Amino acid sequence: MESKHEKETGKLYLCATPIGNLEDITLRVLRILKEVDLIAAEDTRNSIHLLNHFEIKTPMTSYHEYNKYDKARYLVSKMLDGVNIALITDAGTPAISDPGEELVRQCYEAGIEVTSLPGPAACITALTLSGLTTRRFCFEVFLPADKKERKEILQELKQETRTIILYEAPHHLKKTLTELSDTLGAERKITICRELTKRYEEIQPTTFSEALSWYQDHDPRGEYVITIEGRSRESMHRENQLAWESMTIQEHMNYYDQQGIERKEAMKLVAKDRGINKREVYQYLITEK
Repeated sequence: MESKHEKETGKLYLCATPIGNLEDITLRVLRILKEVDLIAAEDTRNSIHLLNHFEIKTPMTSYHEYNKYDKARYLVSKMLDGVNIALITDAGTPAISDPGEELVRQCYEAGIEVTSLPGPAACITALTLSGLTTRRFCFEVFLPADKKERKEILQELKQETRTIILYEAPHHLKKTLTELSDTLGAERKITICRELTKRYEEIQPTTFSEALSWYQDHDPRGEYVITIEGRSRESMHRENQLAWESMTIQEHMNYYDQQGIERKEAMKLVAKDRGINKREVYQYLITEK
């Protein structure tokens, strides 16, 4: 039988912090950071400036990429003992491009309640500023450093029809823009955001070719978010049509015949692939006999 005096389990609060302008912090986040027992910060040296600015005296502990598994287990044990913990990242929303996702996973496994206090996120801020479609988008964070994996991801992005969002550091920007241009096409529309919400914020709607020309004479500085127009379905459809048109209608029919598709259905598929009427396919086959 449980004791009536048994301590309640603590709770994890994912607290979004400003990505630049400190005025972007929410009143709710400020209250929670003051009320919790402990703040887990990606880098306590960075976060102390935020806490000092808002006169928050709550104790901090580090939680980062290199201790995310063991430290998560420690934090979970503290919450099981009744400690309420706020998780903050260096800037933005925890668990977005940071190790917070591991702590969240372990919390759920331990039956600990997790709640998110919404606020700034560089990827969403850049998307809304991009001028590109926001209805469908994907977030790739940083392109992988491994050459093989990077090449595979670039090929996947080549077929992506959703708006693409990427982060990049200044010393890698030119290389990444070059690789994206070579893979996705030099005239693809993009928007480059630099130093979002900060004093020297810059928003640059452009194309890969224009951006690469610009950075020949300008050294990248600050943190970047690149938003890229997705590939149009019309261009994909046209490319597929051109691929089919490289073979004759009879060869096209043979392709489906080899898959065991009935002749009548194959004629429909050939017509659809080539963007022509089924009657044209029928007439061609009759003429070729």
